Amino acid sequence: MLALRKTKPAFGLDFAEVPEPPAPKAGEVTLNVDAVGICGSDVHAYEWTEGYGFMTGAMPVTMGHEFAGTVIAAGPGSGVAEGARVTVTPAIACGMCPSCRRDDARNCERREALGLTRDGGFARRLTLPAHVCIALPETVDMELGAMSEPLGVGCEAVLVGQVGLGDTVLVLGPGTIGQGIALMARAAGAGRVLVAGRADAPRFDVLRSLGFNELIDVAEGPLREQVLAATGGRPVDVVLEATGHPVSIAEGMGVLRKGGVIVAVGIHPAPVSFNLTDFVRMRHQLRASHGSSRPTFDRVLALMARDPEAFRPMITHRLPLARGLDGFELARQRAASKVILQP
Repeated sequence: MLALRKTKPAFGLDFAEVPEPPAPKAGEVTLNVDAVGICGSDVHAYEWTEGYGFMTGAMPVTMGHEFAGTVIAAGPGSGVAEGARVTVTPAIACGMCPSCRRDDARNCERREALGLTRDGGFARRLTLPAHVCIALPETVDMELGAMSEPLGVGCEAVLVGQVGLGDTVLVLGPGTIGQGIALMARAAGAGRVLVAGRADAPRFDVLRSLGFNELIDVAEGPLREQVLAATGGRPVDVVLEATGHPVSIAEGMGVLRKGGVIVAVGIHPAPVSFNLTDFVRMRHQLRASHGSSRPTFDRVLALMARDPEAFRPMITHRLPLARGLDGFELARQRAASKVILQP
């Protein structure tokens, strides 16, 4: 079967014919992948930017960690029925390290990641542990099911930032994660959600279709000036960063109220520098959010089940797996918002 793989620690991906996955053992299932998204982190791995060297030991590895599909075979004790429609949490805990033994699997010390250190969804089928599969609500189709992972990342960031009723929130980065953060901040009761990007018209169009109109293009002027002009001079309550550009952290702090929270979500290729004295005197809280927990997935799927069409504008391109490299270039050139591949 055809698979899109990272084969070497350098720019690019390769197509390869790989064997069908093995039959599921006890506690495993084999999944027919129906939809898989191209994530921003996939693009970084494709470009081989700083921060993805951990993948080297797993190469060659089939990428793809945002996917949904149909269970076509289930091993003994899997607890998942054949024919089940599922999405997948891409983190696989070892179950044996100190973190796992204290029921803290999210901080597993030997965690594997589907699509990064273990074969993922850029192939027609794969076999994986049943416990990472989550049943899709009836109203959520496969392509939206594949969106649950990035939306979970956005929701987790909002929870880490403790966005509350009436808050003014600034989202840095208009890509899929930024869009998910904006949606989840609104669902959490934020009074205003501003989203900033740089010369990113296609993704701004998606945000407008999702109902966000307070959009800031930093190509047209400094972030601080535009944010304070929009808020009448009032700093924002929470900043959620999804750019991956280190300078955005300091810029976000520049518009954050005293005691406010800034959450770093993006993967940064270089160190961050900011004025520590101002940070202390302003009592700013810099927090990190990475991935999402199973309860957060459940929360996202419940939201999607109520109004699935509210999330569909995030998907701008649908391509067969054989055109996966075209999809990566669309995402890399920011000509697309979310690209869904159909193996």
